[in-house]
Parts: sequence; C-alpha cells; structure tokens
Amino acid sequence: MSGPAAAVAAVRVAVRRALVDVPDGSVVLVACSGGPDSLALAAGLVFEARGGRAPGGHAADERGSGARWRAGAVVVDHGLQAGSDEVARRAAAACRGLGLDPVLVVPVAVRGPGGPEAAARAARYAALEQVADEHAAAAVLLGHTLDDQAETVLLGLARGSGPRSLAGMAARRGVFRRPLLALSRADTVAACQAQGLDPWHDPTNGAGPGAPLRSRVRGEVLPVLEEVLGPGVAGALARTADLAREQADALDDVAGALLAETGTPDGGWDAASLSAAPDGLRRAALHRAALAAGVPAGSLTRGHVLALDALVCDWRGQGAVTLPGGLAGLRRCGRLFLQQPPSDQE
Repeated sequence: MSGPAAAVAAVRVAVRRALVDVPDGSVVLVACSGGPDSLALAAGLVFEARGGRAPGGHAADERGSGARWRAGAVVVDHGLQAGSDEVARRAAAACRGLGLDPVLVVPVAVRGPGGPEAAARAARYAALEQVADEHAAAAVLLGHTLDDQAETVLLGLARGSGPRSLAGMAARRGVFRRPLLALSRADTVAACQAQGLDPWHDPTNGAGPGAPLRSRVRGEVLPVLEEVLGPGVAGALARTADLAREQADALDDVAGALLAETGTPDGGWDAASLSAAPDGLRRAALHRAALAAGVPAGSLTRGHVLALDALVCDWRGQGAVTLPGGLAGLRRCGRLFLQQPPSDQE
C-alpha cells in the first residue's frame, strides 16, 4: 500500500516533532482560519493525535483507543471583512469535519495602536491565549510557514528594526508552537489537495495598493526578488532568521547579565559601569531594560535607545528622555532610572 503524498507526510512529521514533549492526554489546539496553511496543519494534528490514523478513518472519535492528545481548534473572527462570520463558520465546519473537538469560534474587536494589521494580531493572540488557558491546553499550533518567515524578515529589514526583528518568528513562544516554519506555502497547498481539503483563500492576499503591507510583500516584493536573485530567496531569508535569533538570544542573555551586574538597590543602574561596556552590549541592555520597564516593544525605536545611551555615556545635564508608554529615562546621582516622568533631574 502506498504512503501519503510527500507534502502530507511532511506536515505530519512537522507536527510530530513539534509536539514530541507534550504528554499523552493533553489538550492541543490549532488556530485555524480555514486557509491552506492552517487547514493542512489541522489535518496533520488530527492524524498525529489519533496515533497515526487519517481523518475519516474508523475510530474517528475514539479518543480512548490509541489517541495521544485531545485535538481541538480555535477560529478567530476579526470582523475586518464583509462576510467574515461566514468564513469563520466555514473554517469551523472544516475543523469539525476533520474530527477536531472542541472547535471554538471567537469573535474579537480589532482596535489599538500600530494600524489594523498590528491590532488584529494583538487581538488574535490575546484570544488564543485566553482559550488556551480556559482549556488548559498544552500547546496552540500556528500555521506560519517558511514564506511567512521570509516576509517577516523583509518587513524587519525595511523598518530597520534590528537583529531581534530579523530573528522573525520563533518555533516556540510560550504555549504557541509553529510546526511549519521549515515548509513552504506550496507544501501546505499540496497537502490540502492531496487530502481533498477545500481551503479558503483570503482575497486580501495579493498585490495592489489596497492590499495589506504583508500581502504586498508576498505578492509583489518576493516574486521580484526570486526573479532577480533566483529561486530560494524565501529559504535564505528564513535561514537568516534562524541565525539572527540565535545571536539575538545570546546577546539578550549577556545584556541581562550586564543589567544585573550594574543594578543599584534603588532600582537604577550605575552609569559608570554601564558606560564601560561595549556599545552594542550596552545599548542592547538599555533596550531590554526599557521593555522590562513597560515600554511597548513596537514603539521603542533606536532613537529612544540612543537617547538613553547619551544619558549614560554623554552626560551633559540633559533632561529626561521621553519614552513610549508614559515612561521616561533620567539620570540622577550617577545612576540611570526608567520610571514615570520626573518633576526634577540631576
């Protein structure tokens, strides 16, 4: 008997590897929009949760007979497009057809800073975290692919966001896991076709001035790069993300150690000790300290970090540095503080 199509097998193996440490009997959820990536991932989760039985096979709902995990799905309805509720209903029906249970449709209100894409992302992750907590889920699977990773790296490059942004999306972050980061969007489309699945195709995923920025990178920028530089650009960008993440993680660890070494009992940092550190390490530490103090990550710029750095290394009696999130950096008695805007400075 022949085995599954190559793309189907690749998705299943990716899911298996991503969940290798999840105990039997745990709840595992998949975030499913109904698109090719998340639908292929949902089918792969069902197969692995059943101990290697394909959706539609006998004993579809017999969790007590060979099932490893209880596999469910979460469909987030952002309400940003006309008919989004119908798209969510269709995605939920597809998940139930695969045998996922529970299948939850969660409407969210998209509002907040950073534009509609950032606000939708924040609302989506908040909803997924809440559902995961309510169901004591061991993991929530996200359908991001190698192509998504490449797009993330390109957007980070264009914004000048630094090595942490170039690190792209991590395979694991808290309860979230991304099994498909080594697979392409073409793989997930092929996996759906091979299994007779009918995914929804987002009409905003294309080119043109009206499309979301990420969609324009997908539909316009990457194809040009592939044409000019040759095939494999997406894979190269994804490898760049892996390398940047390793280096950023290492720098974060050292920066954290520097903050611990230079910290003072009153909650500040000794400016003279900070100034003795190499520029890159010191500024990474200041960036980390600002985030820990409550500055929103998406609003903290290199300009803010350089202004804090000037308080440490180029002190001329300047006033407090205004930071996003209602905070400020100031120098007092040879120490740097990050706190609410002060009424006086050193």
